[in-house]
Amino acid sequence: MMVSGFRDIFLYKFHSGVNNNARMKAVQAQSVQQARFDLESERLGPLPLVNHFIDRIGLEEALHRHIPSDGRCAVPHARALGVLLRSLIVEREPIYRQQETVHGFASGMFGLSEQEMAHLSDDRLGRALDNLFDADRAALLTDVVLAVAQRFGLRFDELHNDSTSISFCGNFRNATGRSVRGRTAPAITYGHSKAHRPDLKQLLFILTMTADGHVPVAFRCSDGNVTDSRTHIQTWDTLRTVAGRADFLYVADSKLCSRENMEHIDRAGGRFVTVMPRNRKEDSEFRKWIQTNTPEWVSVWDRDNPRRSDGPRDRWFVYRAPLLSEEVCVVVWVWSTLLTLRQQARRRRNIAAATEDLVQLHQRLAGAKARLRGAAEIDLTVSSILEKHHVSRYLLVTRVVREEHHFKQSRRGRPGPETTYTKVTKRRFDIEWTTDEVAVAYDHKSDGMYPLMTNDRNLTPAQVLQAHKGQPMIEKRFEQVKTVHEIAPVFLKDEARIEALFTLYFLALLVQALIERELRLAMTREGIRELPLYPEQRLCAHPTTEQILRLFSHTERHKLTMDGKTVQVFDAKLTDLQHQIINLLGVASNAFRSPAVGQ
Repeated sequence: MMVSGFRDIFLYKFHSGVNNNARMKAVQAQSVQQARFDLESERLGPLPLVNHFIDRIGLEEALHRHIPSDGRCAVPHARALGVLLRSLIVEREPIYRQQETVHGFASGMFGLSEQEMAHLSDDRLGRALDNLFDADRAALLTDVVLAVAQRFGLRFDELHNDSTSISFCGNFRNATGRSVRGRTAPAITYGHSKAHRPDLKQLLFILTMTADGHVPVAFRCSDGNVTDSRTHIQTWDTLRTVAGRADFLYVADSKLCSRENMEHIDRAGGRFVTVMPRNRKEDSEFRKWIQTNTPEWVSVWDRDNPRRSDGPRDRWFVYRAPLLSEEVCVVVWVWSTLLTLRQQARRRRNIAAATEDLVQLHQRLAGAKARLRGAAEIDLTVSSILEKHHVSRYLLVTRVVREEHHFKQSRRGRPGPETTYTKVTKRRFDIEWTTDEVAVAYDHKSDGMYPLMTNDRNLTPAQVLQAHKGQPMIEKRFEQVKTVHEIAPVFLKDEARIEALFTLYFLALLVQALIERELRLAMTREGIRELPLYPEQRLCAHPTTEQILRLFSHTERHKLTMDGKTVQVFDAKLTDLQHQIINLLGVASNAFRSPAVGQ
């Protein structure tokens, strides 16, 4: 009985425990069902990479030093400008959409705290641009570029300069070069449009970059009607301050080739390479000399055709002219075989197009209802056709008078045997033209040739050509600022804010150029020839920042929360290629992880 009673008590307690556990699990399940879980997605994009380079440059610290904020600003000027800078690199949204852009990313990605994000507005960004315009921007950019040179090992031994026009839609009546808060703002006006839009007002965007990685190191915004030849002296003086020396090689286009510009650089101990314009006497003398003489060309490059695998080879030759220029500079003539073919084909196309227009003009003059009856009007039309197709040298057009005769009865009535007739003569203008084969043959002798000038007599002709061949890379930067970074249209009317915004575009170009340079240097150091960065994972030998940013554009992390509390963070899952890019760029491995997890 005692054993049996003990067993009953044991079984009772056992079943009671099981029931209690079941009830506890049921209560827990009910509480879990009542609790609400939320999964929040936070976009990272490529901003961790961009922030790494902004921090490495020390850009935000430089903005704080040169554009201080008082305690009344909920968002300091430097951080507001940092928002615009990151947006220009990643999103390219107008100023009035910056607040929603910032809130679309994870907290802190734009350099703002959650409290500062709540106070961000287009008015706050506009006042930050005002303070950037009022600041000493030359000193700011100098500090930034010097920091880049020190932290990235950037070399200033060769610098390339050029300018482009930024077109504006609108009147901008007040943007006449007026004084804004004690500083002269640029004049948005008509000028020589490099975008072939003479109907639009414009500003001049002047840029200088290094041959080492094509990194922008100087920027200036000028009036829309300023010619390039008037910008080089001030630009060169600025570069001498940035480089800390004067003996760097300054490379520019033919607008540098003026006595004032070249003498200023030469007297200060500088070196330059420029293109000699076609209107110089030295150019015409060489093209006349080459009609009966053959220069001793020296081969520099003999490469495959860059566009067609079955096309003619790309050959480049140089020849140092025996005589110096009027400014006592060395003249190096360059000859490209592919450029020769292009110029010959262009001449044939232009002559054919001009001939077609002249045929149409001839038919109009011969028609019954010709409207061009005056000699002056016909001459002006012919001149415009020749200038449009650049064939004034090759087509000889003559205005002639043609007589048309017909007979008319002297008197009214039915004609008969004794009817007399009067001869009526009408004179009408017409045109005749011929091709000047002598002029075509003359120019054919020097097709594909152009002269370069330098004051550095220690440079070999091959080195002069090599320096000049780096000049087209600055056009690539202009293409990036107009297409990738979408500098236009500009949704601002205040020219002071526009100039400040253009300064941020320069800084955006600087950051993206450093990303590109660092990756290419790392690929060379690691012996990597190509990376699968193109669509469909096609290989890319020369990656650009646009491809890198696109690779990380959809990166995001997820946060599981319950009742407003974080339960778990799911960090972004990066691919092997993304990990490889991060390692090559020297970005920390936890850059794409949650701060809580990374600590």
